[in-house]
Amino acid sequence: MGPLSGIRVVEIASIGPGPFCAMMLSDLGADVIRVDRLGAGPSPHDPLSRGRRSIAVDLKHPDGRDVVLLLLERVDAVVEGFRPGVMERLGLGPTEAMARNPGLVYGRMTGWGRDGPLADRAGHDIDYIAIAGALHPIGPFDGPPLPPLNLVGDFGGGGMLLALGVVAALVERTRSGQGQVIDAAMVDGAAALSAMFHGMVAQGLWSPIRGGNFLDGSAPFYATYRTGDDRFVAVGAIEPQFYAALVSGLGLDGEDLPAQLDREGWPELRRRFSEVFRSKTRDEWEEAFAGTDACVAPILALDEAPEHPANRARGVFIDVGGSLQPAPAPRFDRTPNGVPSPASPAGAHTDEILGDLGMEAAEIGALRAAGAVG
Repeated sequence: MGPLSGIRVVEIASIGPGPFCAMMLSDLGADVIRVDRLGAGPSPHDPLSRGRRSIAVDLKHPDGRDVVLLLLERVDAVVEGFRPGVMERLGLGPTEAMARNPGLVYGRMTGWGRDGPLADRAGHDIDYIAIAGALHPIGPFDGPPLPPLNLVGDFGGGGMLLALGVVAALVERTRSGQGQVIDAAMVDGAAALSAMFHGMVAQGLWSPIRGGNFLDGSAPFYATYRTGDDRFVAVGAIEPQFYAALVSGLGLDGEDLPAQLDREGWPELRRRFSEVFRSKTRDEWEEAFAGTDACVAPILALDEAPEHPANRARGVFIDVGGSLQPAPAPRFDRTPNGVPSPASPAGAHTDEILGDLGMEAAEIGALRAAGAVG
């Protein structure tokens, strides 16, 4: 099921953005085979590893390498997340793989990119978004930048970017008949996610001062507030009609408030809003603003989000092997996504996959005895 049904992908197991990319492709219907290390494997409750079959291979063993090359002859795409040069040293780089399968889409996930002065340096999400300019604007005026978990580099600017690249290359292949290599770097993706703000800088609409801009929490009508039960609500009442609904819902109609866009009055406006929001609980405020366009929402913890009535009604979270996980997204009306299977143990499908490649039981046993597969 799903729009990518019939597309075959090999995932060379890695961490973070690589598995997220493979999860996205699998969720959309692709048949993804995860090449795991011997003895290593994900938790059955790991969403990033769901929906795939697994073969355990020693990539450093010559016979293990040959097994993977045989797999790559028969699939549409491969995704890998090693540092530059690792796949080449294993004999599994694009040159070797695409010599056997010229139509192969070869997706590569790195932090700094495959070239440039930082290409070989270690890093993590926080480092990539730092030099992309995406980290600096996030945080309070009087404090350091705050990392937005690892959503911007690893997942939005990394795995999602690579998944888009794979799908785009598959579409292009329908015209050219040729595969190609995709260089998806998290620093590139984080920069792309920041496009609107770079545009605002160019127009003189964004200040380099953190905590002094329209969408960074400094505006009292686009911010978070503590409620009477020490929980929080999110307010995003930007447009005048939404702002009017906010003021009305707070019971501040007719009050002598600073104008919405008067930056000098923002501290006073925030103080007034804060006082009122502390007068009720988070859930009471959600009820008070129900049915309005004030753009006020409760800030839910990870374990609360699946139980919210709106999320339940839409099926935003689903049960996968006994744990609640985000449902596949986006949604399609003609080729709907299926329910993914739980993450498989490493090597759970080794014999099945090798059998699909035409190997007999004796040949599979020999590979296992040699330590090439497990």
